[in-house]
Amino acid sequence: MAITLIDPPGVPTAETHRQVAVATGSRTVYVAGQVAWGADGSVVGAGDLAAQIEQCLRNVATALAGVGATLEDVAKLTVHVVDWSLDMYPAVLDGIARASAALGASTLAPASLLSISAGFTPEILVEVEAVAVLD
Repeated sequence: MAITLIDPPGVPTAETHRQVAVATGSRTVYVAGQVAWGADGSVVGAGDLAAQIEQCLRNVATALAGVGATLEDVAKLTVHVVDWSLDMYPAVLDGIARASAALGASTLAPASLLSISAGFTPEILVEVEAVAVLD
């Protein structure tokens, strides 16, 4: 495995991810921002942030599988949420937990959550990008 995820002493921990990823592999994979679309291009979870986060992570996992990688190979996630506010945090946690359980991911890589003013289309509430490293 080319990625080791840790929470160094003295760094606050997060429920959803580790704070540091150490990458020792030689191939880097960049996954474009994934939105809550099914394989047929239809919106999944319209109006439901948790469902959309789950679908975004499923799409990231599918994209990674296309190059022989899994979520375990991810070194960094970036989550862009439309009109983010702290009251959305439970939905974020729920979506991550559902995706992690469905995809068998024990913990996620370091992640940043950023607020954006609009999604790709009005129905899109979130977009997730990933960087993975492979041996």
